[in-house]
Amino acid sequence: MATPIKRIEKDFLLKVLYDEQIPIMYLLNRTEYILYLERPAKNEMLLRADRPITGIRPRKKLDLMFDYHGQVIIFSIEVIAVKNDQIAADVPEFLYKNLDRSYSRVSTPPDMQVQLAFRGDRYALSFPKVQEYEPGEVGEFMRQTNSKDLSGLIAQMGQWIKGYANGYKLIIFKDVKPSTTEERVLAETGKSLYLPSTLANLPQTDPYPKKRLVTEEMFRRYLESTGVDPAYLDDAVNRFVKSKYDNGIFSDAWVPLLFQEYVIGYIHIWINKEGKQPFDYTVIDNLYQFAKVLAFSLKENGYFEAGRIKNEPFEGKVIDISASGMLFAYSHSALSSSLLLDTELAVKLISSNRNINANAKIVRRYKDNTMGYFGCRFLDIVPEDMRFLFELIYGKPFTDKDASFLAGQV
Repeated sequence: MATPIKRIEKDFLLKVLYDEQIPIMYLLNRTEYILYLERPAKNEMLLRADRPITGIRPRKKLDLMFDYHGQVIIFSIEVIAVKNDQIAADVPEFLYKNLDRSYSRVSTPPDMQVQLAFRGDRYALSFPKVQEYEPGEVGEFMRQTNSKDLSGLIAQMGQWIKGYANGYKLIIFKDVKPSTTEERVLAETGKSLYLPSTLANLPQTDPYPKKRLVTEEMFRRYLESTGVDPAYLDDAVNRFVKSKYDNGIFSDAWVPLLFQEYVIGYIHIWINKEGKQPFDYTVIDNLYQFAKVLAFSLKENGYFEAGRIKNEPFEGKVIDISASGMLFAYSHSALSSSLLLDTELAVKLISSNRNINANAKIVRRYKDNTMGYFGCRFLDIVPEDMRFLFELIYGKPFTDKDASFLAGQV
C-alpha cells in the first residue's frame, strides 16, 4: 500500500528536488512532460516544464512523480497560476512511496472506451446486504461433497458440530428478519460473533487477513448506532456478555451465511455443559467452510433463481488508467452497491486500432456524496495486449528503462 512520507523526509526530498534538479514527470494524453523546481519549495512550488502543457489552468490538479535513488515517489499539486511554461502550485501535503500499483496511472486516452460487466451470475435478493465480505472458493471440502444434496450437507454439518458443541441452529432469513442483537450485528457486518468464553470479553483484534470477526470495537459502534449513550457503552457490552453466562452459555459462535453481498442467514453453535473445550479458531474456520458450501448448494438447488438478473455490460466513468489497472466512478445505485472489494469484472478496452479483453479485481473503493470510486487491478492481460496498452496510454514503446521508472513497489 502507498505509504505517506513523514514530514522530515518529505522536507528533505523537496530540498533535493531543487538542489539536484531531479526531473519530475507528468503524463498527459500519452505525452511525457518533464518539470524542474525553479526555486526551493517553501510556501509554494514554482515549476518549469520542458515545453508548454496544454490544458493547465488554476485549480487543476496534477499527479506527478520522480525517481530518487531507485525509489518512485508520487505526489499531487493544485495549480495556483500558469505563465508560459512556469507553473505555480501549493506545496503538496503528502508525498507517497511504496506504491501498490505496477504502473503509473494517467488520464484515459480520448479515443478509448471501457466496458465493464460482472463475472458470473448476479442476483437482486431481499436479504440484508453488506459492504464487504470474504469471497473465495470452498476448496477441498467442496470437492468431497455432493452440492446438490442439501439435506445431506446439513446432516453432515450437524454430525460434525456434535463433536464440538452441545447445540446448534441453522437460520435462513427468508420468512424471519433479523431481530435479536446477534442477528442484527451479523446482518449489518457480515462477520462472525465469536465468544470463546463468556467469562471473557469479545475479541479485541481479528487475526484473519480478510476480517471475519466482530471485534469489541465494532460491537460498541453497533450499540452506539442503536442509540446507546457512549457513556454507557462499557456497561452495555459487559451486560451483553454476562447475560450469556447467566443463561448457561459457556462458549458461543454465530457465523453468517453469505451469498455474494447478501447475508442469507447464519449458523449458531453453543456450549452449555461443562467438560467441552471452548470454541477455537479451527471451529470458526470449519464453520466458514460449511457456510460457503451451504450457500453454494442453495444456489445449485435454484433457491436464488427468482432473483437472477440479466448481467448486462455497463460503463463507468474512468478517472485514470495504467498498464496494470484503472480507477472508475459510478453513481450511487443498486449496481454500485454490488461493486465490493475483491469483486471480479470482465473489462473490454476499446480503441480505434484494437480491443483488449481482460478481467479485473476491485482492490480499493471509496465514495463521496454522489459517486462511488473503484480501483481495479488487471488480472490476465496477455503480453501482446500489455505492450499495446502501454503504448496507447503512455505514447511510447515499452522498454526496460520505462519499466524500472514506472514500476511501483508491489
